[in-house]
Amino acid sequence: MHIHILGICGTFMGGVAQLARQAGHRVTGCDANVYPPMSTQLEAAGIELIQGWSPEQLGLVPDLFVIGNVVSRGNPLMEAILDAGLPYVSGPQWVAEHILAGRHVLAVAGTHGKTTTSSLLAWILEDAGLAPGFLIGGVPLNFGVSARLHGATPSPFFVIEADEYDTAFFDKRSKFVHYRPRTAILNNLEFDHADIFPDLGAIETQFHHLVRTVPGGGRLVVNAREAALERVLKRGCWSGVERFGAEDGWRVREVEAGTAAAAGATHGAVTVSQAGTGTAELEFLRGNAVIGRLPADVFDGALQGEHNRMNALAALAAAEHAGVAPERALDALRRFRSVKRRMELRGEAAGVRVYDDFAHHPTAIETTIAGLRHAIGAGPRILAVLEPRSNTMKLGTMKAQLPGSLAGADLVFGYGARDGKDALGWDLAEALAPLGARARAFTELAELVNAVAAAAQPGDRVLVMSNGGFGGVHHKLLEALAGKGE
Repeated sequence: MHIHILGICGTFMGGVAQLARQAGHRVTGCDANVYPPMSTQLEAAGIELIQGWSPEQLGLVPDLFVIGNVVSRGNPLMEAILDAGLPYVSGPQWVAEHILAGRHVLAVAGTHGKTTTSSLLAWILEDAGLAPGFLIGGVPLNFGVSARLHGATPSPFFVIEADEYDTAFFDKRSKFVHYRPRTAILNNLEFDHADIFPDLGAIETQFHHLVRTVPGGGRLVVNAREAALERVLKRGCWSGVERFGAEDGWRVREVEAGTAAAAGATHGAVTVSQAGTGTAELEFLRGNAVIGRLPADVFDGALQGEHNRMNALAALAAAEHAGVAPERALDALRRFRSVKRRMELRGEAAGVRVYDDFAHHPTAIETTIAGLRHAIGAGPRILAVLEPRSNTMKLGTMKAQLPGSLAGADLVFGYGARDGKDALGWDLAEALAPLGARARAFTELAELVNAVAAAAQPGDRVLVMSNGGFGGVHHKLLEALAGKGE
């Protein structure tokens, strides 16, 4: 089959293209912005790319057009497809029918942590020899690719990052309702995507629809700390449920190396042992049954912060449903190498380390800063560099939450570009004002880079947070810092 993909350079659709190619299809595609790194990956896979939306692309005569949700009515190529009465389908539906059918699908849903948890889960299955396929909205460093059909041998298992964003201009359901998982992680649930959802209740309805697709013999792995998820389950649940982050579910507690487990006080997902003052190991439990221990520093590298402990618990519970013993899954965490753009060290110059992270929702910003602080201790300063460019952020829906989410940083540098489509519709400097002299806002990238470089001191950590390319700011910062150190 020859498929032509509209919107091929998006993270999800680029993954769809790679899966289709691996499945033996001829794949071509187009997008408004065809550039590296996605264009390079796709071309290396033998996929022909076309810049723009010219109706002349009908001349390729594909068997099917696969439509990404970046495409809307008025798009010249889409209008030509409609006028000609040619066959088309959404990306999620194509994946469901051609990749996921007949497989044990493990779907990871939630406002935060989908990419990391999907990567953890895929790696646990891989490490256990189950050779899963996967489609993830990032690049797990253990694999080096964001999508694959299966491992070294055909496998019934497939891990998919299950996004609640809408499917296509002609299908306004969330993407994840297409996937029909046997195992579904409900990692957390907050209001997001203000461009398509009016309130949290509307997102809860979509999660309820996902729950309805899980079979009776399936498993829901649910964050026990989330009231919104409990509301979702109360609307109907027909599958087995495993909870994490609670005393009677999957949990983790800090203990001293070499000590027996002691009853402890619970702080969120983490139970802190009363056995002594040091904390050198993390003990993982399922209810009162101990699974095993890991050195605490495992969660200071690839898995910084309490939110990543929660992600790991979810992955352990889901992997067990695929047949991986919890002890085996726990051991795999030692070899997990994180995900590109998730607390990724981009370089060091003049004694300053520059990190890249995808965080863009206030909760993710806060937990990312907290995770870095926990890892580096109280001494080094954190300089947060933020580009609030998601659709929700551009609408200003969460601008009032920004100061609180950034409070853990020593200095804050915000980038509120005024360059057309990426322009904010609100005043970033005004939003950051509660942070006082610690925060500054910029509309010129060069000015921001110069300000960060001037403020940075040896030992500082610069934490860049954006869900976009941010104008290559990481490289620019490292260059400016290197120049400062000369």
